[in-house]
Amino acid sequence: MIRTSKFIVGLKPHKLAVIGNFTRSMSSSSDVLVTERGNAGIITINRPKTLNAINTDMVKTIYAAMKDFASKDDKHLVIIKGAGEKSFCAGGDVRAVVENDVSFGKDFFRNEYKNNELIGNYKKPYIAIIDGITMGGGVGLSVHGKYRVATERTLFAMPETAIGLFPDVGGGYFLPRMNGNLGIYLGLTGFRLKGRDVQKAGVATHFIESSALEDLENQLTKCKNFDDIDKTLEKLQSQFKDTTDFVLQPHLKQIEKAFGGDTMEQILKNLHSDGSEWAMSTLKLISKMSPTSLKVTLRQLQLGKSMSLRECLQMEFRLAVHCCIESDFKEGVRALLIDKDQQPKWNPSKIEDVTQGHVLKFFVPLPDNDELVFDHSKL
Repeated sequence: MIRTSKFIVGLKPHKLAVIGNFTRSMSSSSDVLVTERGNAGIITINRPKTLNAINTDMVKTIYAAMKDFASKDDKHLVIIKGAGEKSFCAGGDVRAVVENDVSFGKDFFRNEYKNNELIGNYKKPYIAIIDGITMGGGVGLSVHGKYRVATERTLFAMPETAIGLFPDVGGGYFLPRMNGNLGIYLGLTGFRLKGRDVQKAGVATHFIESSALEDLENQLTKCKNFDDIDKTLEKLQSQFKDTTDFVLQPHLKQIEKAFGGDTMEQILKNLHSDGSEWAMSTLKLISKMSPTSLKVTLRQLQLGKSMSLRECLQMEFRLAVHCCIESDFKEGVRALLIDKDQQPKWNPSKIEDVTQGHVLKFFVPLPDNDELVFDHSKL
């Protein structure tokens, strides 16, 4: 058991001395709990009623906690997890982004991407327990870290093209680096991976049944270095044998061929030429996505393959802000998350009507030249 205390974002950390197994409770908002236990700093995303969706204040709290843990000699690792049994983090609060002005969205994405970059370059072991729904912003809080532990309840997806956005939070970095164009497929279609398949795809590094998570955390808080953590994870993981095939195993060659196209038109042509039941269902899935988002995403992933994580996030910040200014983003969120009529009116409505010039507009410098700059010396 860990004792925690809540605080309002922005207040100075308040530390409580305790006795025995408890160390101290750091400051956190009611939506993010930050605690210390043994050798570990623990961050808990605490919005279970919203599937632990994150907002700007929550991102700032997580960032501040990570910076604080990084400076402490007695903290040898960081664990991040979600409250409840349904979700690690279902993503960012995109409804709030589209219902406010561009500056609101810019502030959210700037803070979110800075946090993603900090995770990707964190010096201490960073362990994400991705138990439950892990989408969008939740992927950004986990996939760039050293360790990602999935359970049978994990549900991974990057479904942004369905809301007129693109797979951000560093999707441009990790998706094109997946084998056999699998990441291109996941980024364009939003296909959902579950349980062990999240590890088999390479998104998770380990798989442990949810019943063992308490034991895992107990053991991790005693670890002092990467070697200790590796042994702990491998020991627990070895208890859960698996003889099943990867859910996409029968289609990997088809995915590699079809999604190796240089353009969306070529990818669609490849799928039509394939003609299988899988190809036809994939075409049906793609037809629901924003045509603009599909083309922007494909270019994002093509460019991101040769970029660093930092460069990808700087590119994605441009894309995100341009999406807030004018795109299918607001319409997609309206149709899927606000009115929930599932009938978005994309503009343009057809792939062939999305010109190269239209796509390139999303990649140009921002109107006020207010680009994403990283400076982790300041909170």
